Amino acid sequence: MPRLTAVITDYDYGNLDIERSILEPQGIDVIGLQAKSEDELIDAARTCDAIMNQYARVGARTIAAMSRCKVIARYGVGVDIVDVEAATGAGVLVTNVRDYCTEEVADHAVALWLACARRLVEYDRATHQGIWRWQSGQPVYRLRGRTLGIVSFGKIGQAIAERARAFGVEIVVHDPYVGDDVLAAHGVARVGKDELLARADILMMQVPMTPETHHFLGEAEFAAMKSGTIVINTGRGPTIDNKALYQALLSGKVLAAGLDDPEEEPAKRAAWNPADNPLFSLPNVLVTPHSAYYSEESIRSAREIAASEVARVLTGIHPLNPVNSVDLLGQLKKIA
Repeated sequence: MPRLTAVITDYDYGNLDIERSILEPQGIDVIGLQAKSEDELIDAARTCDAIMNQYARVGARTIAAMSRCKVIARYGVGVDIVDVEAATGAGVLVTNVRDYCTEEVADHAVALWLACARRLVEYDRATHQGIWRWQSGQPVYRLRGRTLGIVSFGKIGQAIAERARAFGVEIVVHDPYVGDDVLAAHGVARVGKDELLARADILMMQVPMTPETHHFLGEAEFAAMKSGTIVINTGRGPTIDNKALYQALLSGKVLAAGLDDPEEEPAKRAAWNPADNPLFSLPNVLVTPHSAYYSEESIRSAREIAASEVARVLTGIHPLNPVNSVDLLGQLKKIA
């Protein structure tokens, strides 16, 4: 029986030792690419049995070209870079990796908030330039008694609330999908979008990328905020209109911003220059390279889970983290 193949579209882990250690004993060869577009991926996709993707999009054109692929496994929670509808129509399972970085993202979000609120970057830059003045970080406001708004209250949002409560803030949540019992268990209040914008002194964005959440914060939303709001985004970059954010920062409407990914999502581009985004010219913007999910433990977990999902599907076992139609699960033994 010929060996199966799993194509890894792109990766920045340095090697594929973990994936190979899980898949090769199951008779599955691993092919590593560094594709940044469907044009670079489509030839390998034609005859593969599985695809694993980190940043590269697996769209309808790639899926239509597949002749025997059974599973697309995401290295992460979000599946906005997979055309799940096209995959379902083609009988291809989509899986993701859940709950592998909840602690890391919550820690990172709070760290960004504290760094912005206490003006740590400004102070650090000043002292390195020989300026020893507490005024170099003005203005700094007390945290206790302020209102923190969280957009999306899944496991990560809940973990952020757990950490934030220690700082004496009032917590409000905007999430039309979470149950009242979850909110009550965490002692937080649900608010509509208008009330969220009017009340929040700190706005924590933790939303997935969907057509509804694209530019969730734009010009109108920034205009509706309090002056001096701090904006933190450890969700998807395009949920914030970066041009509108830039203007809000210039005007002082937004005091500071901490972003784990700008709108253009540089990791998904073949070439990127910070000069393309004016936010990188502002001293009150702190940007990290989509690293909120990262710890040595979480990286290893994501790789092990994604590879294990491929191994399960290609050996006729139900995956643990299916994303698309459950109707496909019953077909596994037929297609394996």
